[in-house]
Amino acid sequence: MKIVDLRVMRGPNYWSVKHPKIIVIKLALDDFQNKLTNDLPQFLARLQKILPGLQHHRSTEGVEGGFFKMVEQGITFAHVVQHVALELQTMAGMESGYGRCYPAQEDGHMMVVFSYQEERAGEFAAYAAVRVTDALARGEKYKLSEDINRLHDIREDEYFGPSTYSIVSEAVSRGIPYIRLNRHSLIQLGYGKYQKRIQATMTCRTACFAVEIAGDKKATKDMLRDAGIQVPKGTTIYAQEEVKRTTEWLGFPLVVKPLDGNHGKGATIHIQNLKDAQKAFLEAKKYSAGVMVEQYIEGFDFRLLVINGKFVAAAMRTPAMVTGDGTSTISQLIERENSDPRRGIGHEKALTKIRADKHTNNILKERGLTLGSVLPEGEVLYLKSTANISTGGTATDVTDLVDSYNILMAERIAGLIGLDICGIDVMTSDIAIPLNETRGAVLEVNAAPGFRMHISPTYGLPRNVAEPVVDMLFPRDSPARIPIIVVTGTNGKTTTTRLVAHIVKSIGYQVGYTTTDGIYIQDKMLEKGDTTGAYSAEFVLKDPTVNFAVLECARGGLLRTGLGFGQCDIGIVTNVSSDHLGLRDIHTLEELAKVKSVIPKSVSKEGYAILNADDDLVYAMAEEVECRVAFFSMDEHNPRILKHIASGGIAAVFENGYISIFKNSYKIRIDRVADVPLTFGGKAKFNIENILAAALAGYLSHLEIEDIKTALRTFIPSPAKTPGRMNLFHFPAFEVLVDYAHNVGGLKAVGEYISSLDVTRKIGIVAGVGDRRHEDIYALGQVAGQVFDEVIVRLDADLRGKAADEITGPLISGIKDTAPEIKVKLIPEEMRAIAYALENAVPGSIVSIFTEDVQEAVKMVESFKVIQDRRILVE
Repeated sequence: MKIVDLRVMRGPNYWSVKHPKIIVIKLALDDFQNKLTNDLPQFLARLQKILPGLQHHRSTEGVEGGFFKMVEQGITFAHVVQHVALELQTMAGMESGYGRCYPAQEDGHMMVVFSYQEERAGEFAAYAAVRVTDALARGEKYKLSEDINRLHDIREDEYFGPSTYSIVSEAVSRGIPYIRLNRHSLIQLGYGKYQKRIQATMTCRTACFAVEIAGDKKATKDMLRDAGIQVPKGTTIYAQEEVKRTTEWLGFPLVVKPLDGNHGKGATIHIQNLKDAQKAFLEAKKYSAGVMVEQYIEGFDFRLLVINGKFVAAAMRTPAMVTGDGTSTISQLIERENSDPRRGIGHEKALTKIRADKHTNNILKERGLTLGSVLPEGEVLYLKSTANISTGGTATDVTDLVDSYNILMAERIAGLIGLDICGIDVMTSDIAIPLNETRGAVLEVNAAPGFRMHISPTYGLPRNVAEPVVDMLFPRDSPARIPIIVVTGTNGKTTTTRLVAHIVKSIGYQVGYTTTDGIYIQDKMLEKGDTTGAYSAEFVLKDPTVNFAVLECARGGLLRTGLGFGQCDIGIVTNVSSDHLGLRDIHTLEELAKVKSVIPKSVSKEGYAILNADDDLVYAMAEEVECRVAFFSMDEHNPRILKHIASGGIAAVFENGYISIFKNSYKIRIDRVADVPLTFGGKAKFNIENILAAALAGYLSHLEIEDIKTALRTFIPSPAKTPGRMNLFHFPAFEVLVDYAHNVGGLKAVGEYISSLDVTRKIGIVAGVGDRRHEDIYALGQVAGQVFDEVIVRLDADLRGKAADEITGPLISGIKDTAPEIKVKLIPEEMRAIAYALENAVPGSIVSIFTEDVQEAVKMVESFKVIQDRRILVE
């Protein structure tokens, strides 16, 4: 078995709209393509032994153990790979749960789909699942622990920490979208100009000077002391020679910690003698040039949390510890403590497993113990000197016990330092008593306090401390999203996208939009290329100047990574026709329609899917969506339109020469088609469809009819405004049309316009595309034979894996079989083909250039026109 293709979906996609984060693999079963699991008698036993957790997989049986039952009855090994991939992630603390298998087009291949939480882990799990399944099927031994350890490592490297996860989850529960900006938990909440950012528990509102103050422990302590807040007596030293003098001044016990440290790194507490103080100084020096030496305050370790100026939670923290039973060694006690199902690796679970590291061994050594020592029954041994949850400590929620004096103190501290999210470490005998009465002290102020102890305390009530964070960033009723209109289809989507962007920009929105030629922010191209995938969508949604997004989404991006967003407000599907079939496992028009249907399925329930009622496959999408539906049609008498508006629906229709909106029994006329420049006097019928969809999008976005009309009239087609879309050039004796049309549907549409012109001769420069099927290239030739009087056949620069004659052969055959009398000339290089056509154009003709490189083709035509104009002036 082997993986021949792997794709990571990051948004709604062809395989699942409701499960956006999935891995899709094409699996070659090889030796096992004709075998089922029950053909191998020992396979089930091996699988149960190595992965007993699969018992919990209900599968289609719907009961625990359902998957094993199916294995016993006989299923494909692709199904086993699917379930193993899910179980491996679960064992590493990343439970997912969704999976499917489908036959692929090729014999012996299967499509395996399964969900993931972290994509690198999902990719690794895919390959590991194939290795495991193949080894078990062959009766070979397999060491699973290495894969699980690797998955744990990936999780710790890239998975959200508990603090980040809690904030993101709270935001998502309110409908606020998020984008992960890097691997280190830098998160964007919201889209466009409404975005806010967090990194762990620091936000875009966290003042940098406040972080610097909190990071400088001496400055913090001085500031708090001056404000009348109890802090330990102490000083900062920089050389080991200063240790003795400082200990004599302060006395024992002491605390030594780095001046700029965090998470308890380099800190040593309860120091009782000079020798230990000197060792602690050297340890702290590893993390900071300056070392703080303070009096050790007796009591319990408490963390008070203040968000947006208000106290929200408190926890008592206890260092990692074990309690003796009189018979077990310390090592055995640690192992027993780690068997608690609440403990995991790193941030995997509510508690972290205790590690007997160098620090632990030093503590044992100071007490004359080793890991093999047996503790008397009831004796408590602390294994760490700090109470951090990340080193195995526990937390007890004490929010309801905190005295009002201490609450006011915490809120004052947050204000004094200037932190929007502030963690305050307090040592005191009882947090329910004012700090000034217990001889306790504030030990430290944290600028990025962890939420884990509050959201998942070991004991006591969990506190939703993420809620006030999101309240602070997005006060109730404040926006987090920008309007998103998405356009897809086989033909017309780029023009429709540009037109919609023009309409919304004309009334004052700051628009970001993506097309097959580039990413535009406020009409400025920032990235060139085919930008219709998830990356391009996120590019726009991450831009802080944008307050309206119009996104073209093509099949390639949908199949490669899925959508770059969770949902949109309006989804437009222009049409579905034969193109790109046979690529990326899409072989039929119905499958292609399913790809395009991802867009309307991703529209919010309050939004609209705008569908072409004249296209059977597009019209059928209305049955699958959960949002509202509006249709457009070139026929006002289309029964589908009449039925829709009779039931109270909305539609845009070409009627009596007008672009009109039908709503109930009313007609709202927007403008005469002939007065809209994009229709070229009403002759470009295919552009009328694009206008209907765009005008309907504007109307459903609550724009005024007069504003839509004005925008339609000011959208002038040109190489700058609509590059490669019906770019017309008027020469003294003939005309030239440059268009990007490269499939049967596009060529037919442009051909209909060309046929309506009064010209002496129609010359076309056409090319087949290398990654299309033989029959598609042949069909393109047939259309060219129907439209033109003369055809120049060229080749794209990239033949996409085919030989030249594999493209030109079926194309020329299609032309000749349709119109044997047509003159066909083969000029492979595009620019030479254009030059030949322009030099030999007869008066009254039109030269139609269907180009691969729009920019270069337009440049050549414009250069030729300059030369022609100069000749006329000279003559």
